[in-house]
Amino acid sequence: MSSVRTARRSPSLAHPRPRRLGPGDRLFLTIAVGIPLLALLAFVWLPALASVGLSFTSWDGLTLSDIHWIGLGNYHEIFTNYPPFWPAIRHNLIWLLFTALLPTPFGVFLAYQLDHRIRFTRVYQTAIFMPMVLSLAVVGFIWEIIYNPDTGLLDGVIGHHINWLGDPDLNLWAVLVASGWRHAGYIMILYLAGLKGFDPALKEAAALDGANGRQTFMRVVLPALKPVNIIVLVVTLMESLRAFDVVYVLGGGTGSKPGMELLSLLITDNIIGESSHIGYGSALAVILLIVSLAAIGTFLARTFRKEDQ
Repeated sequence: MSSVRTARRSPSLAHPRPRRLGPGDRLFLTIAVGIPLLALLAFVWLPALASVGLSFTSWDGLTLSDIHWIGLGNYHEIFTNYPPFWPAIRHNLIWLLFTALLPTPFGVFLAYQLDHRIRFTRVYQTAIFMPMVLSLAVVGFIWEIIYNPDTGLLDGVIGHHINWLGDPDLNLWAVLVASGWRHAGYIMILYLAGLKGFDPALKEAAALDGANGRQTFMRVVLPALKPVNIIVLVVTLMESLRAFDVVYVLGGGTGSKPGMELLSLLITDNIIGESSHIGYGSALAVILLIVSLAAIGTFLARTFRKEDQ
């Protein structure tokens, strides 16, 4: 009682003043916030803004005095007189549809199966997630061995010689399989994390209403994992638009190989290829940036609009 009375008589004890930051605290906050902010500006925003500016110029990348302003010339050339551009747009869309319709649902299916307390579930999770630990370049080298027309595992299994990476009608799909092999494990882990935090009482309520396992997952569990769904869709979209490493390895290091054209490879070819066209490559990078922002912005706007309604 005495302590309560003391607190009532002493406003300073009942409402203590917040402690002011000392010089050491300010220095720590400045370093903790300033260094990441400077790194973000130096390695993300400044290059992005520089690419936007260079997209309106003609420059071979040698000396700054060779930069010449040409306005929308690069964009006009890309849209009207650059043969690999429209195939690259089509292949990026195919990549997006393939990843969204096959590896992503397969990853959800794996998560649903492994969420049940089956034997050796940790072993299965590790084996399926293992490709995600590898870089896409290493994944490309692995699948290059599998697709080898002379000593490859795939041709040895089917007993028929097929030039998987040389045929323009097959090479893109071969690369998509390699990319999907890695992507499915990532989606599985994301959904497994969401399922571990799911309230089991909702499953029990659905079971009491007569829903089977599949109906419970599709109508109760999956809608409740909306934050995970948003993350997965954004990741799938970004992975599809910025696909580069595995295609670069399996395509032999070129962005204009028939059947394997992608925007990211065309950008690389024009910026660091044999004949550097920095302005041209920057214009392609800006186009890819606009497409990415438009797709992600549209999806997020529709998602948040539905939540508001």
